[in-house]
Amino acid sequence: MRFPIQVIPCIAALLSGAALGQDSAANYPSRPVNIVVPFSPGAATDIEGRLYANELSKNLGQQFIMDFKPGAVMAVGMNFAVKQKPDGYTLVWVSSTYSLLPLLTKAYDTYRDFDQIALMSKRSAILAVSNNLPVHNVKEYIAYAKSHPGEINFATGGNGGIQHLTGLWLTSATNTNVTFVHYKSISAAYPDLMAGRTHMIPGTFAAAFPMVKIGKIRGIAIASLQRNPALPDLPTATEQGVPGFEYSSWLGLVAPVKTPVPIINKLYGELVKIIKIPEIKEKLGDETTLLALPPAEFRKVSMTETERWKKLVADNNIKFED
Repeated sequence: MRFPIQVIPCIAALLSGAALGQDSAANYPSRPVNIVVPFSPGAATDIEGRLYANELSKNLGQQFIMDFKPGAVMAVGMNFAVKQKPDGYTLVWVSSTYSLLPLLTKAYDTYRDFDQIALMSKRSAILAVSNNLPVHNVKEYIAYAKSHPGEINFATGGNGGIQHLTGLWLTSATNTNVTFVHYKSISAAYPDLMAGRTHMIPGTFAAAFPMVKIGKIRGIAIASLQRNPALPDLPTATEQGVPGFEYSSWLGLVAPVKTPVPIINKLYGELVKIIKIPEIKEKLGDETTLLALPPAEFRKVSMTETERWKKLVADNNIKFED
């Protein structure tokens, strides 16, 4: 078949573009990669994400740079990331709050506007109280909350965030009333908790356990369905009369939608290798379960959680400003 002479350059350009696309995936990354972190430095998710980023930098020969954009229950960082080019050079570490975002904002859709790469880990949480609060278990907490309605300051990482929803679930299940105190980041709540200015927090194990261990705050329950081996004597909330109560935090990696599949597959493959490094497991400890679930499984887990929170968000008319 003969093509008109003016068509030949167009065909050549298309073929060249396809080749370049293949080369860019094969050679990825050829420059530094920006990982947006939509929560504050020093959080448990930051510490874990930094471990993975350092290994990616070593293994792939380019810097994976943590770019902190905290605020508004992850919205600041997510709003930035969704506008970036889907070329593999913008990634985002996300926490379990990611599952709430479709219920709270119309600025973007976490499932339509982002591609999931890997659900890296899951960890249990601790219901912890200030040492100034005279309670040592869930039964005592419920009794105190009922006799002091609205007096317990319940710390969260922001209106509509995962800790806020966890608190609403707990108050609904126990028929209690508390005052929610919303922080820009949940890590900022711990000094106030230790000082007694706030009284209750659903803390990630990585953040709360060290303070519980040295007696700075008091753990009254494991917030997951199973006890944690690091605190084997601390019963779950379910064991203490709050059936099915579960707040587990997790960490996952996503990218703007239409990021090339070969790049996503390459990143996923590298992350699978990273969780097998003994030093990574040692640094994260027994409280962290390493998973590296692939994109489809990550999406399924997150969407299941979105459905779980839907009624609670609607019943409490939870909203936030992007």
